Amino acid sequence: MTDRTVIRRALLSVYDKTGLVELGRALADAGVELVSTGSTARTLTDAGVPVTPVEQVTGFAECLDGRVKTLHPHIHAGLLADLRLQSHRDQLAELGIEPFQLVVSNLYPFTQTVASGATPDECIEQIDIGGPSMVRAAAKNHPSVAIVTAPDQYPCVVDALAAGGFTLGERQGLAMVAFRHTAAYDMAVASWLGEQFQPNDFPAWIAGTWHKVGGLRYGENSHQAAALYRYPNGPAGITAAEQLHGKEMSYNNYTDGDAAYRAAYDFTDPAVAIIKHANPCGIAVGTDIAEAHRKAHACDPVSAFGGVIATNRPVSVALAEQVAEVFTEVLIAPGFEPGALEVLTRKKNIRLLQAEPYQHRERQLQPISGGALLQQPDRIDAPGDDPANWTLAAGEPADEATLADLAFAWRACRAVKSNAILLASGGASVGVGMGQVNRVDSCRLAVERAGDRAAGSVAASDAFFPFADGPGILIEAGVKAIVQPGGSMRDADTIEAAKAAGVTMYFTGTRHFFH
Repeated sequence: MTDRTVIRRALLSVYDKTGLVELGRALADAGVELVSTGSTARTLTDAGVPVTPVEQVTGFAECLDGRVKTLHPHIHAGLLADLRLQSHRDQLAELGIEPFQLVVSNLYPFTQTVASGATPDECIEQIDIGGPSMVRAAAKNHPSVAIVTAPDQYPCVVDALAAGGFTLGERQGLAMVAFRHTAAYDMAVASWLGEQFQPNDFPAWIAGTWHKVGGLRYGENSHQAAALYRYPNGPAGITAAEQLHGKEMSYNNYTDGDAAYRAAYDFTDPAVAIIKHANPCGIAVGTDIAEAHRKAHACDPVSAFGGVIATNRPVSVALAEQVAEVFTEVLIAPGFEPGALEVLTRKKNIRLLQAEPYQHRERQLQPISGGALLQQPDRIDAPGDDPANWTLAAGEPADEATLADLAFAWRACRAVKSNAILLASGGASVGVGMGQVNRVDSCRLAVERAGDRAAGSVAASDAFFPFADGPGILIEAGVKAIVQPGGSMRDADTIEAAKAAGVTMYFTGTRHFFH
């Protein structure tokens, strides 16, 4: 005994007409009666595909500019009748209603309309009512009806026709996809309505859907399963990057890649960020992208081995040749100049990703046990991020070159896990102290990494110094200028230490913790 349901009658109502005519012909050639609405029926008729207009089934013409087409018992009874039940079959016969075995429907393009900048009235017109009703009815009644919601599913319809109908398992799978489709649609509408009518940076209700891009070999560690998901309604980000070469991306490749990608795009000049375990091995800007890479790599060549690199400019041949000399896990860039790919693809294992320029999300969601935290993302756009707004707390005003290095260090420091201290010189990091539980140890680590390069460098701290001991370590190493938020109860001690050493110190009034 088979659980296939032969397709004898189909209801077609789609906004996206991709593949519609070909599907309609395949159904008609198989002897399936086609019932259709509005522009869908016109498209099929114009192509010579026989179709019954829905108003001939309902006995009721479309009205209200097409807002009411299929919301009628002669349609929905044919969708919702459970043909396993004799009582349902008897009622259909009494009412003179024929059941449907297939529904093909996709919905009005609501999210695309919103994204286009349309007016609220135009967006509201794209809130589909009849479509979701048909989809949900067919999906609920999947023991009797197959529901298809996207053109990429049409080949499975053709296969089912040849096989004598969809199996129950196939109909169950289609129903699952259909309810996901309408759920995502409703969440998009509800979220937009909330933004329009109850605007709030932190709404009472948060909804979102993530689409699976694919599985990963494993998670952060080999005993953890993992997969990659993409948020379809936000910035494309690294999840939408095109992999041009190399092995499959890993979970850690993505986390490090995202950190590098964000860090590189904190700068407008050609910039390179080299990341390992979500922390910078080196960040630099240059007159061209190859120079920026040389400077970033020089910060910590040992740690850069096996790192992840991101650039904010297309990869040149010169940069490609430099990267090819060092084992690199991933290189992310907005493009690759002619010849650069030829150089890099000689390295079998390096992963090459082409990604659109980084865009900040409107909100940042951080899952925690039992819930989530929501915040505005940290950007380099606070008043205190502009050197023109800094307060000179100690020493002489910095000259142009020193101020440029301080501004660079302040931006680069944001990419470092707190507590963060970054030493810089000539538009490049020369020593990074990251992730320490006290700022003194971060200062020591940054100085140790910089070595002789600490002398004459500048320093940035992501948060204030609670005591003068941290700046004391920097001053002893020869740091000539420091930028920090200020705001400690003991700022006076820190200022006095800088003044005594003749070190310039600026307060930004802005903090950039990064956890």
